Amino acid sequence: MSTVIALVAGIVFLIVGILVGYIMRKTIGEKAIGSAEQQAQNILLDAQNTAETLRKERIVEAKEEIHKLRQEYENELKIRRGEVQKSERRVQQKEENIDRKLENIEKRENGLAKREQSMNDKHKEIDAYIAKQLEELERISGYSKEEAKEILLQEVEKDIRKDASALITQIETEAKEEGDKKAREIITTAIQRYAADQVAETTVSVVALPNDDMKGRIIGREGRNIRAIETLTGVDLIIDDTPEAVILSGFDPVRREIARIALEKLIVDGRIHPARIEEMVQKATKEVNTIIKDEGERACFECGVHNLHPELVKLLGRLKYRTSYGQNVLQHSIEVATLAGMMAEELGLDPKLARRGGLLHDIGKSIDHEVEGTHVEIGVNICKKYKESWKVINAVEAHHGDVEPTTLEAVLVGAADALSAARPGARRETLETYIKRLENLENIANTTKGVDKSYAIQAGREIRVAVKPNQVKDDEVPMLAREIAKKIEAELEYPGQIKVNVVRETRATEFAK
Repeated sequence: MSTVIALVAGIVFLIVGILVGYIMRKTIGEKAIGSAEQQAQNILLDAQNTAETLRKERIVEAKEEIHKLRQEYENELKIRRGEVQKSERRVQQKEENIDRKLENIEKRENGLAKREQSMNDKHKEIDAYIAKQLEELERISGYSKEEAKEILLQEVEKDIRKDASALITQIETEAKEEGDKKAREIITTAIQRYAADQVAETTVSVVALPNDDMKGRIIGREGRNIRAIETLTGVDLIIDDTPEAVILSGFDPVRREIARIALEKLIVDGRIHPARIEEMVQKATKEVNTIIKDEGERACFECGVHNLHPELVKLLGRLKYRTSYGQNVLQHSIEVATLAGMMAEELGLDPKLARRGGLLHDIGKSIDHEVEGTHVEIGVNICKKYKESWKVINAVEAHHGDVEPTTLEAVLVGAADALSAARPGARRETLETYIKRLENLENIANTTKGVDKSYAIQAGREIRVAVKPNQVKDDEVPMLAREIAKKIEAELEYPGQIKVNVVRETRATEFAK
């Protein structure tokens, strides 16, 4: 019984506990929800307050920025207005100066008109007086004006002829005595001044090295490698202090090209010894011979010249490595052939003959370092050897005037040769001529009145002239620049145009003691 009561009591307590727990949980949950809603409302209020504060701050900042920009604009506007006012004052002052100058000019013109009238009156008086004196002289001498003038001119002519004859005789005698001596001096001086540059341009090639250590490998043990290269190619190797470079020197351009290619192959390969050198020289020789043949065939095809002997084609290809005054001879020959052919077509002559003669006119230059004689003589012998027609031979022989041309095509070849060599940029201007042109340019400016100093700049395309401010006024500067430009046009020959820049500057110097 007590057990049942205890069980019932336990169940009752359990139910009561569950009810109490439910009631407490519900109460606590409602309090938590209320607290969360209150926190959410607080957060929302804080966010609204913060947003309002930020909005007010941004409005204040925007107003301050607008005020700042407005202030800057007003300051800039004030500055602009000040500049405009200054400009207006300057313009007004210039207008006043111009008005004053115009008044002075009018006064001077009036004064000059009066002086001119006075001078005209005096001239009339002088003319009348001279006429009167002439009449008196004619009456006294018994000769008219024309007769007296004729007699006087005859006497003067006799005296001048006598003096001129004596002077000519003296000059001829001195010229015969000094002519040979002066000629030798002039030629020797010209050769000395020009030979170094010419030799350097036509007999030297430069091979770049990856580093200076390669020089020792090229020389080899006790110099065996460099001796092998020089023996096999016939070209001198110059290894000096030039950084990362070796110089090849030789008069034969084909041999020099073979040496250059062989040396570049050895440098790339890295194995440098006599056996390898011989192998590379053979390969370079074959490669150069192939290039020579291809270049000769290309020239023939480009000019429309066919049925040339294979040896002539090879000799043409050798001209690729030959230059004359900086102009490539093969390209020059192609130009001459093209020009001669075009002129022959226009004149109704044989264009094929003209092109053939033009292409072969400098063929002698391909071996002029191997055979004695001028390139004209060598070219004639080559053409005869390979059975070219007499018309082609005459064009080759006559293109420099060594013999008289017997065909019109030969005349055209000579004209085309002159045109190709004379066109701007065809041949390199020598350093001496370039320096002389700059000196002449400065001399022309320096001899102009009012010029203090002049400097040729931009490789002679501009000359900057400084004038003496106490002799040349500002308004005279444009006229001075025009005067110098006209002198340059009249006295110099130059490509393009030359800018004349005249500068006038006044300097004041004082010392504080």
